Amino acid sequence: MKLIIASNNRHKIEEIKAILGVRFDTVLGQREAGLELEVDENASTLEGNAEKKAREVFALAESKGVLEPGDAVLADDTGLLVDALNGAPGVRSARYATEGHDDAANREKLLRELKNVPDEDRGAHFATAMAIMIKGEPMIAATGRVYGRITREEMGEGGFGYDSLFWYEPAGMTFAQMSAEAKNQVSHRKNALELVLAALS
Repeated sequence: MKLIIASNNRHKIEEIKAILGVRFDTVLGQREAGLELEVDENASTLEGNAEKKAREVFALAESKGVLEPGDAVLADDTGLLVDALNGAPGVRSARYATEGHDDAANREKLLRELKNVPDEDRGAHFATAMAIMIKGEPMIAATGRVYGRITREEMGEGGFGYDSLFWYEPAGMTFAQMSAEAKNQVSHRKNALELVLAALS
C-alpha cells in the first residue's frame, strides 16, 4: 500500500515516513506521485485546510488512476496559537505579516504584538492538523499539539518559522536551540502522526 503526502517538503515527507512507514510500503511526496496541484488554503481552521488539501489531492489522484484499494493521501496544516492574541496567528501563521511566506517578518510582528505582555501571559502552542483519506474508507482527522511560551527575543539558529521564539520548558530552550532529532521527538507533527497511526491500527 502507498501513502501520498500532499506536500513536496522533503523534510516533512521524511518525518512522516519515519512514523507511518510501518503502515505503508511506499511513501511519496505529491510531485513524486505525479500530482501537480496547488491547493488554495482558504479554510478558517487548520483542520479545515488539512481536510480540503486531502480531498483535493485525493480527487486528483483518483482521476489519474494512481490509487489502489488501501492507498491513502495525507495532508496537514500547522499553526502557532498565542493565548494573549486569542489564538493568532493561527491559520494565518505563514502569512501573518505579509501575504508572502516571510518567516523573519512574521517573527518581528509577533514580538511587536507581544511587546507589553508579561512573561506569565505569553503562553502558546503549536498545532498540526492532519487528515488522511484511504481509498474505500472514511476520512481520519487528528490534531497534535505542543505547549510552550513566546520569548522576548530570538534564540537559536536551527528550525524554521517561529521556532526561535518558542520556548519549550521540558528542554529548557527554544525549538531553534534543539537538534532536529530532539525536536522531532516532541513536536506537534509527531503527536499528530501518532494519533493518525493509532487510528489506522
